[in-house]
Amino acid sequence: MNQLDQLKRHTTVVADTGNFRQLAQYAPQDATTNPSLILKAVQQPEYAPLLAETVAAHPGEALDAVVDQVLVRFGREILKVVPGRVSTEVDARLSFDTEATVARARRIVGLYEQAGIARVRVLVKVASTWEGIRAAEQLQREGIRCNLTLLFAFCQAVACGDAKVQLISPFVGRIHDWHKKAAGSAWDEAANAGANDPGVKSVRAIFNHYKRHGIATEVMGASFRNVGQITALAGCDLLTISPELLAALQASDAPISPTGAPALDAAAAAKMDLPAVRYDEKRFRWALNDDAMATEKLAEGIRAFAADAARLDRLVEGLIEGQTEEGR
Repeated sequence: MNQLDQLKRHTTVVADTGNFRQLAQYAPQDATTNPSLILKAVQQPEYAPLLAETVAAHPGEALDAVVDQVLVRFGREILKVVPGRVSTEVDARLSFDTEATVARARRIVGLYEQAGIARVRVLVKVASTWEGIRAAEQLQREGIRCNLTLLFAFCQAVACGDAKVQLISPFVGRIHDWHKKAAGSAWDEAANAGANDPGVKSVRAIFNHYKRHGIATEVMGASFRNVGQITALAGCDLLTISPELLAALQASDAPISPTGAPALDAAAAAKMDLPAVRYDEKRFRWALNDDAMATEKLAEGIRAFAADAARLDRLVEGLIEGQTEEGR
Protein backbone atom coordinates (compact mmCIF):
# COMPACT_ATOMS: atom_id res chain seq x y z
CA MET A 1 0.00 0.00 0.00
CA ASN A 2 1.51 3.35 -0.99
CA GLN A 3 1.77 6.23 1.45
CA LEU A 4 -1.22 8.07 0.00
CA ASP A 5 -3.46 5.04 0.50
CA GLN A 6 -2.05 4.55 3.99
CA LEU A 7 -2.76 8.18 4.83
CA LYS A 8 -6.35 7.85 3.66
CA ARG A 9 -6.90 5.19 6.34
CA HIS A 10 -6.31 7.80 9.04
CA THR A 11 -7.12 11.18 7.51
CA THR A 12 -9.39 12.78 4.91
CA VAL A 13 -7.11 13.71 2.00
CA VAL A 14 -7.81 17.01 0.24
CA ALA A 15 -6.15 18.29 -2.95
CA ASP A 16 -4.78 21.82 -2.81
CA THR A 17 -5.03 23.02 -6.42
CA GLY A 18 -7.05 24.90 -8.97
CA ASN A 19 -5.96 22.49 -11.69
CA PHE A 20 -8.97 20.18 -11.70
CA ARG A 21 -7.56 18.00 -14.48
CA GLN A 22 -4.93 16.71 -12.02
CA LEU A 23 -7.38 15.54 -9.39
CA ALA A 24 -8.75 12.19 -10.52
CA GLN A 25 -5.46 10.30 -10.27
CA TYR A 26 -5.24 11.01 -6.51
CA ALA A 27 -8.94 10.46 -5.66
CA PRO A 28 -9.11 13.14 -2.92
CA GLN A 29 -12.31 13.63 -0.94
CA ASP A 30 -12.28 17.46 -1.12
CA ALA A 31 -10.29 20.20 -2.81
CA THR A 32 -9.10 23.64 -1.75
CA THR A 33 -8.25 26.67 -3.86
CA ASN A 34 -6.90 30.14 -3.20
CA PRO A 35 -6.21 33.22 -5.36
CA SER A 36 -2.66 32.10 -6.12
CA LEU A 37 -3.74 28.62 -7.23
CA ILE A 38 -6.58 29.92 -9.40
CA LEU A 39 -4.28 32.51 -10.97
CA LYS A 40 -1.74 29.76 -11.73
CA ALA A 41 -4.44 27.58 -13.29
CA VAL A 42 -6.08 30.22 -15.48
CA GLN A 43 -2.73 31.12 -17.03
CA GLN A 44 -2.28 27.58 -18.36
CA PRO A 45 -3.21 27.18 -22.05
CA GLU A 46 -5.61 24.30 -21.43
CA TYR A 47 -7.77 26.52 -19.23
CA ALA A 48 -7.78 29.60 -21.48
CA PRO A 49 -11.02 28.63 -23.28
CA LEU A 50 -12.85 28.03 -20.00
CA LEU A 51 -11.70 31.40 -18.66
CA ALA A 52 -12.68 33.25 -21.84
CA GLU A 53 -16.05 31.51 -21.97
CA THR A 54 -16.83 32.39 -18.35
CA VAL A 55 -15.89 36.04 -18.83
CA ALA A 56 -17.89 36.28 -22.07
CA ALA A 57 -21.00 34.89 -20.36
CA HIS A 58 -21.22 37.91 -18.03
CA PRO A 59 -21.04 41.09 -20.13
CA GLY A 60 -21.60 44.37 -18.37
CA GLU A 61 -21.11 42.97 -14.87
CA ALA A 62 -18.75 44.58 -12.38
CA LEU A 63 -15.18 43.26 -12.43
CA ASP A 64 -15.37 41.75 -8.94
CA ALA A 65 -18.60 39.95 -9.88
CA VAL A 66 -17.00 38.47 -13.01
CA VAL A 67 -13.96 37.34 -11.00
CA ASP A 68 -16.28 35.57 -8.55
CA GLN A 69 -17.91 33.87 -11.53
CA VAL A 70 -14.47 32.62 -12.59
CA LEU A 71 -13.68 31.32 -9.09
CA VAL A 72 -17.01 29.53 -8.88
CA ARG A 73 -16.67 28.08 -12.38
CA PHE A 74 -13.39 26.46 -11.39
CA GLY A 75 -15.01 25.27 -8.17
CA ARG A 76 -17.86 23.72 -10.13
CA GLU A 77 -15.43 21.86 -12.36
CA ILE A 78 -13.56 20.59 -9.30
CA LEU A 79 -16.83 19.31 -7.80
CA LYS A 80 -17.33 17.15 -10.88
CA VAL A 81 -14.20 15.26 -9.83
CA VAL A 82 -14.25 15.22 -6.01
CA PRO A 83 -17.16 13.68 -4.11
CA GLY A 84 -16.96 16.11 -1.22
CA ARG A 85 -16.42 19.84 -0.87
CA VAL A 86 -14.54 22.65 -2.55
CA SER A 87 -13.13 25.71 -0.78
CA THR A 88 -13.43 29.05 -2.60
CA GLU A 89 -11.76 32.12 -1.12
CA VAL A 90 -13.19 35.55 -0.44
CA ASP A 91 -10.98 38.35 -1.81
CA ALA A 92 -8.10 38.79 0.67
CA ARG A 93 -8.41 42.57 0.29
CA LEU A 94 -11.55 42.27 2.44
CA SER A 95 -9.72 40.58 5.33
CA PHE A 96 -10.38 43.45 7.74
CA ASP A 97 -13.95 44.22 6.64
CA THR A 98 -16.54 42.00 8.29
CA GLU A 99 -19.57 43.29 6.40
CA ALA A 100 -17.89 43.12 2.98
CA THR A 101 -16.64 39.60 3.69
CA VAL A 102 -20.15 38.47 4.61
CA ALA A 103 -21.58 40.02 1.43
CA ARG A 104 -18.95 38.42 -0.82
CA ALA A 105 -19.36 35.01 0.83
CA ARG A 106 -23.12 35.16 0.32
CA ARG A 107 -22.58 35.98 -3.34
CA ILE A 108 -20.13 33.12 -3.85
CA VAL A 109 -22.47 30.60 -2.25
CA GLY A 110 -25.38 32.06 -4.22
CA LEU A 111 -23.52 31.51 -7.49
CA TYR A 112 -22.93 27.88 -6.59
CA GLU A 113 -26.58 27.43 -5.69
CA GLN A 114 -27.68 29.02 -8.98
CA ALA A 115 -25.59 26.34 -10.71
CA GLY A 116 -27.34 23.60 -8.75
CA ILE A 117 -24.57 23.02 -6.20
CA ALA A 118 -25.83 22.56 -2.64
CA ARG A 119 -24.16 24.84 -0.09
CA VAL A 120 -23.06 21.84 1.98
CA ARG A 121 -20.52 21.13 -0.77
CA VAL A 122 -18.97 24.60 -0.53
CA LEU A 123 -16.60 26.04 2.04
CA VAL A 124 -15.98 29.77 1.83
CA LYS A 125 -12.40 30.58 2.75
CA VAL A 126 -11.87 33.62 4.96
CA ALA A 127 -8.66 34.96 6.51
CA SER A 128 -8.34 34.30 10.26
CA THR A 129 -8.30 37.95 11.29
CA TRP A 130 -10.60 39.07 14.10
CA GLU A 131 -12.86 40.61 11.46
CA GLY A 132 -12.77 37.48 9.34
CA ILE A 133 -13.67 35.28 12.30
CA ARG A 134 -16.63 37.53 13.14
CA ALA A 135 -17.79 37.32 9.51
CA ALA A 136 -17.50 33.51 9.60
CA GLU A 137 -19.46 33.37 12.84
CA GLN A 138 -22.34 35.22 11.17
CA LEU A 139 -22.11 33.16 7.99
CA GLN A 140 -22.17 29.89 9.92
CA ARG A 141 -25.44 30.97 11.57
CA GLU A 142 -26.84 31.44 8.06
CA GLY A 143 -25.83 27.93 7.02
CA ILE A 144 -22.80 29.06 5.01
CA ARG A 145 -19.86 26.89 6.01
CA CYS A 146 -16.48 28.52 6.35
CA ASN A 147 -12.83 27.50 6.08
CA LEU A 148 -10.69 29.89 8.12
CA THR A 149 -7.35 30.19 6.37
CA LEU A 150 -4.01 31.90 7.02
CA LEU A 151 -4.03 30.48 10.52
CA PHE A 152 -0.72 30.52 12.36
CA ALA A 153 -1.44 31.17 16.04
CA PHE A 154 -3.18 29.20 18.77
CA CYS A 155 -5.33 32.23 19.61
CA GLN A 156 -6.69 32.23 16.04
CA ALA A 157 -7.67 28.58 16.39
CA VAL A 158 -9.35 29.13 19.75
CA ALA A 159 -11.34 32.10 18.42
CA CYS A 160 -12.42 30.08 15.36
CA GLY A 161 -13.59 27.24 17.58
CA ASP A 162 -15.58 29.64 19.75
CA ALA A 163 -17.16 31.06 16.58
CA LYS A 164 -18.20 27.50 15.61
CA VAL A 165 -16.67 27.70 12.16
CA GLN A 166 -16.77 24.54 10.10
CA LEU A 167 -13.05 24.15 9.46
CA ILE A 168 -9.67 25.76 10.02
CA SER A 169 -6.51 25.53 7.90
CA PRO A 170 -3.35 25.94 10.02
CA PHE A 171 -0.38 26.58 7.73
CA VAL A 172 2.35 24.07 8.56
CA GLY A 173 4.92 24.98 5.92
CA ARG A 174 4.86 28.71 6.44
CA ILE A 175 5.35 28.27 10.18
CA HIS A 176 8.33 26.02 9.39
CA ASP A 177 9.71 28.62 6.96
CA TRP A 178 9.60 31.39 9.57
CA HIS A 179 11.38 29.39 12.26
CA LYS A 180 14.01 28.18 9.81
CA LYS A 181 14.72 31.72 8.65
CA ALA A 182 14.76 33.07 12.21
CA ALA A 183 17.25 30.40 13.33
CA GLY A 184 19.61 31.05 10.43
CA SER A 185 22.80 29.01 10.55
CA ALA A 186 21.72 27.46 13.86
CA TRP A 187 18.82 25.64 12.20
CA ASP A 188 19.10 21.85 12.37
CA GLU A 189 16.82 20.38 9.70
CA ALA A 190 16.94 16.84 11.03
CA ALA A 191 16.21 17.92 14.60
CA ASN A 192 13.21 19.96 13.41
CA ALA A 193 11.71 17.34 11.13
CA GLY A 194 8.60 15.17 11.44
CA ALA A 195 6.91 15.42 14.83
CA ASN A 196 9.48 18.05 15.91
CA ASP A 197 8.66 20.39 13.02
CA PRO A 198 7.33 23.67 14.50
CA GLY A 199 4.43 23.70 12.05
CA VAL A 200 3.50 20.13 12.90
CA LYS A 201 3.66 20.91 16.63
CA SER A 202 1.34 23.88 16.11
CA VAL A 203 -1.30 21.75 14.40
CA ARG A 204 -0.97 19.05 17.02
CA ALA A 205 -1.58 21.55 19.83
CA ILE A 206 -4.70 22.86 18.10
CA PHE A 207 -6.01 19.35 17.35
CA ASN A 208 -5.52 18.23 20.95
CA HIS A 209 -7.22 21.36 22.32
CA TYR A 210 -10.24 20.89 20.06
CA LYS A 211 -10.66 17.21 20.88
CA ARG A 212 -10.12 17.74 24.61
CA HIS A 213 -12.82 20.41 24.82
CA GLY A 214 -15.31 18.93 22.39
CA ILE A 215 -14.91 21.63 19.75
CA ALA A 216 -16.55 20.42 16.54
CA THR A 217 -14.51 22.62 14.16
CA GLU A 218 -12.51 20.44 11.76
CA VAL A 219 -8.72 20.79 11.68
CA MET A 220 -7.13 20.64 8.23
CA GLY A 221 -3.34 20.93 8.08
CA ALA A 222 -2.22 22.96 5.06
CA SER A 223 0.81 24.48 3.34
CA PHE A 224 3.19 21.52 3.41
CA ARG A 225 6.82 21.65 2.34
CA ASN A 226 7.64 17.95 2.45
CA VAL A 227 6.14 14.49 2.89
CA GLY A 228 7.50 14.21 6.43
CA GLN A 229 5.27 17.05 7.61
CA ILE A 230 2.27 15.27 6.13
CA THR A 231 2.95 11.82 7.54
CA ALA A 232 3.65 13.32 10.98
CA LEU A 233 0.06 14.60 10.97
CA ALA A 234 -1.64 11.35 10.03
CA GLY A 235 -4.79 11.20 12.12
CA CYS A 236 -5.59 14.88 11.69
CA ASP A 237 -9.20 15.47 10.57
CA LEU A 238 -8.08 16.52 7.09
CA LEU A 239 -4.86 17.41 5.28
CA THR A 240 -4.83 19.52 2.11
CA ILE A 241 -1.91 18.61 -0.10
CA SER A 242 -0.43 19.94 -3.34
CA PRO A 243 -0.43 17.69 -6.43
CA GLU A 244 3.38 17.48 -6.25
CA LEU A 245 3.31 16.05 -2.73
CA LEU A 246 0.30 13.84 -3.51
CA ALA A 247 2.41 12.36 -6.30
CA ALA A 248 5.33 11.83 -3.91
CA LEU A 249 3.09 10.05 -1.42
CA GLN A 250 1.65 7.89 -4.17
CA ALA A 251 5.13 6.93 -5.37
CA SER A 252 6.34 5.71 -1.96
CA ASP A 253 5.56 2.45 -0.20
CA ALA A 254 7.31 3.41 3.05
CA PRO A 255 5.17 3.14 6.22
CA ILE A 256 3.76 6.48 7.31
CA SER A 257 4.78 5.73 10.91
CA PRO A 258 7.00 3.06 12.46
CA THR A 259 4.11 1.45 14.37
CA GLY A 260 1.41 2.02 11.75
CA ALA A 261 -0.58 4.05 14.29
CA PRO A 262 -1.75 7.61 13.57
CA ALA A 263 0.36 10.43 14.97
CA LEU A 264 -2.76 12.21 16.16
CA ASP A 265 -5.42 10.44 18.22
CA ALA A 266 -8.72 12.15 19.02
CA ALA A 267 -9.62 9.67 21.75
CA ALA A 268 -6.28 10.14 23.50
CA ALA A 269 -6.52 13.92 23.15
CA ALA A 270 -9.95 13.92 24.79
CA LYS A 271 -8.32 12.63 28.01
CA MET A 272 -5.48 15.16 28.11
CA ASP A 273 -5.13 17.66 30.93
CA LEU A 274 -5.50 20.82 28.85
CA PRO A 275 -7.07 24.01 30.24
CA ALA A 276 -10.00 25.70 28.53
CA VAL A 277 -8.96 28.97 26.85
CA ARG A 278 -11.02 31.94 25.67
CA TYR A 279 -10.11 35.16 23.86
CA ASP A 280 -12.16 38.33 23.68
CA GLU A 281 -11.12 40.89 21.09
CA LYS A 282 -8.54 42.61 23.27
CA ARG A 283 -6.89 39.39 24.40
CA PHE A 284 -6.97 38.01 20.86
CA ARG A 285 -5.26 41.07 19.39
CA TRP A 286 -2.62 41.05 22.11
CA ALA A 287 -1.92 37.32 21.78
CA LEU A 288 -1.57 37.64 18.01
CA ASN A 289 0.64 40.70 18.35
CA ASP A 290 2.76 38.87 20.93
CA ASP A 291 3.45 36.05 18.46
CA ALA A 292 5.97 37.49 16.00
CA MET A 293 5.75 34.51 13.67
CA ALA A 294 1.96 34.59 13.43
CA THR A 295 1.81 38.37 13.05
CA GLU A 296 4.38 38.40 10.26
CA LYS A 297 3.04 35.37 8.37
CA LEU A 298 -0.59 36.52 8.58
CA ALA A 299 0.28 39.95 7.18
CA GLU A 300 2.55 38.44 4.54
CA GLY A 301 -0.10 35.92 3.51
CA ILE A 302 -2.82 38.53 3.16
CA ARG A 303 -0.52 40.73 1.08
CA ALA A 304 0.44 37.82 -1.19
CA PHE A 305 -3.14 36.67 -1.75
CA ALA A 306 -4.25 40.27 -2.30
CA ALA A 307 -1.51 40.75 -4.90
CA ASP A 308 -2.57 37.61 -6.76
CA ALA A 309 -6.22 38.68 -6.55
CA ALA A 310 -5.20 41.97 -8.19
CA ARG A 311 -3.32 40.06 -10.91
CA LEU A 312 -6.39 37.93 -11.54
CA ASP A 313 -8.45 41.13 -11.75
CA ARG A 314 -6.11 42.49 -14.41
CA LEU A 315 -6.23 39.25 -16.38
CA VAL A 316 -10.03 39.18 -16.38
CA GLU A 317 -10.20 42.90 -17.11
CA GLY A 318 -7.99 42.39 -20.14
CA LEU A 319 -10.31 39.70 -21.45
CA ILE A 320 -13.34 41.92 -20.90
CA GLU A 321 -11.70 44.76 -22.82
CA GLY A 322 -10.64 42.41 -25.61
CA GLN A 323 -14.11 40.97 -25.99
CA THR A 324 -15.63 44.45 -25.96
CA GLU A 325 -13.30 45.49 -28.79
CA GLU A 326 -14.27 42.40 -30.80
CA GLY A 327 -17.93 43.22 -30.37
CA ARG A 328 -17.61 46.71 -31.80
